Amino acid sequence: MAAIAFFLAMLFRYGTDNLPPLSDLTIPTATFAMVAAVVFRIFGLGRGIWRFASLTDLRAIVVATTTTVFVFLVAMFLINRLTFIPRSVPAITWFVLIVLLAGPRLAYRVVRDGGLSSLTGLVSGKAREKQVRLLIIGTALEADRVMRRFGLEGGERYQVVGIVDSKGKTKGRSVRGVPLLGSVAQLDGVLKDLAQRGLKPNAFVITAPRESREQLQAVAAIAAPRGIAITRVAETPQLLGGPPSLEAITLDDLLGRAPVKLDLARMRELVEGRTVMVTGAGGSIGSEITRQVAAYAPRRLLLVDNGEFNLYRIDREVAELLPSLDRAAIIADVRDRETIFRLIGLERPDIIFHAAALKHVPLVEANVPEGVLTNVVGTRNVADAAVAAGAQAMVMISTDKAIRPTSVMGATKRVAEIHCQALDVDPGQTTRFITVRFGNVLGSTGSVVPLFEHQIRAGGPVTVTHPEMRRYFMTIREATELVLQAAAHGLATETDRGRIFVLDMGEPVKIVDLARTMIALAGRRPDIDIAIEFTGLRPGEKLFEELFDRDEATEATATEGVFVASPRLTDRAAISRAIDRIEQAARAGDGPVIRALLQDVVPEMLVPDVQTQPLPSQRLPEAEASHRLH
Repeated sequence: MAAIAFFLAMLFRYGTDNLPPLSDLTIPTATFAMVAAVVFRIFGLGRGIWRFASLTDLRAIVVATTTTVFVFLVAMFLINRLTFIPRSVPAITWFVLIVLLAGPRLAYRVVRDGGLSSLTGLVSGKAREKQVRLLIIGTALEADRVMRRFGLEGGERYQVVGIVDSKGKTKGRSVRGVPLLGSVAQLDGVLKDLAQRGLKPNAFVITAPRESREQLQAVAAIAAPRGIAITRVAETPQLLGGPPSLEAITLDDLLGRAPVKLDLARMRELVEGRTVMVTGAGGSIGSEITRQVAAYAPRRLLLVDNGEFNLYRIDREVAELLPSLDRAAIIADVRDRETIFRLIGLERPDIIFHAAALKHVPLVEANVPEGVLTNVVGTRNVADAAVAAGAQAMVMISTDKAIRPTSVMGATKRVAEIHCQALDVDPGQTTRFITVRFGNVLGSTGSVVPLFEHQIRAGGPVTVTHPEMRRYFMTIREATELVLQAAAHGLATETDRGRIFVLDMGEPVKIVDLARTMIALAGRRPDIDIAIEFTGLRPGEKLFEELFDRDEATEATATEGVFVASPRLTDRAAISRAIDRIEQAARAGDGPVIRALLQDVVPEMLVPDVQTQPLPSQRLPEAEASHRLH
């Protein structure tokens, strides 16, 4: 293009009749081409990818062409004092070469995108040191889309220092003037090189809507010790003229498992056209069940909760999303048997999702009678009322803490399971009782995640009870989807009466690894910026949770993500008498008697051993600072 541009400039200047002999043009044309080859390589014009051409590339072309013409004039002055080169030729050459270099690139981009709107983004003149430096992680196509859509290219607030291609196929090229620096596997080396050049990024920007958990964890492990935040470009519309918005990668992204294939038709069939009641509708699980049930067009939706504000909040949310849905928000306490019987008898729901419970282990341990009255007596009230009203099914939300429980909370949930099992196999009634057991959900009320978030915002320390404590985790949405899936499966299979449905929770997560991950997501360095302290197990806690008892027969179901367990069954009359005695002790406020009665009904209940004794408060050893993030 440089040789052609110089020849055309001479032709435009002299015309075809007066053009100097070609032998006289050979040296200046070759010199101009060689100068251009060197200058263009220095300016990296060959690294740009045409499909991502923009005004950033045009600016580079203008600067490189100007430099080429200047160097050429100096060279030719030294060679032949600019013989046969009129003053107008350099200017014409400059213009023609820009057209020849930029024209095909921009034309290709216009054809690909169907317009000129993408060819914007001149770099602002503001000081780079005031900008947030970003390193984009994703394919070249995704990086281009992100920079173009959200104005990251040459923005006043952000400086994109490079792109790490998740496929690693275009190293050495550039997109909108931003170099592709390598693959995710080479990220550590890329960061070292950027740091040496004074371009250490403040944040990573993940371009894909949902990267694989393994890749996100690898990125987090590299970001954590360097204090680099991990973000993605928000999908929400930006205010006119406002800066692009970045949102943090969440724990759901890092700890969420591969999505389970859901049988949406069966889930809709479970709910559509039926009256559905959700107890504990304002809680973490109850509110998400409410959202998902509402989306499947129930005939009527009943939201029941004892907490006024939480009930109001979920009721308003449903009203805004589905204003035409017939619904009722009802303040009621599941421990009030008369009220529950009257409510269920009047509304006659087809399906009841029973999510109301006290679930915080230390609080229930300190308030034993209240835990029993809600988790045991409340569950019995709802279950018995469902039978009396002829409900088609009741779905009881249980917990992994019901397995060989060391806490009152876990034992009360196991007693509730036993009661529902007994009703499910009772030949004297037709209501199905489907018990669904799973572990912790990320971000639920009273869980460790909000606590860690608060401690990180306060500058630490983050308190972990024990370095070896592990828990199963699942996102709230994933858990509730599988609850509906398990409920639909249970109603369709009579052979599973009396069995307990257990959700596939994946692998357990170390709580200390969870703490490190959250600190890294906040752009801080574990054990350096934010200390981690061990405080010892609290009353009723154990190091490891289980989803199945060792004596339970377990098997997979035809429904992905759902297993069934076959714990021992208890006669309905026997468990009813036991609950009567437990309720009597609870209303008398007799904690020791309650514990003894729970031990009678749940003989596998474990007495807390030495592992539950508090550990001395201690900080994480320095050697553990580089421990991998889960």
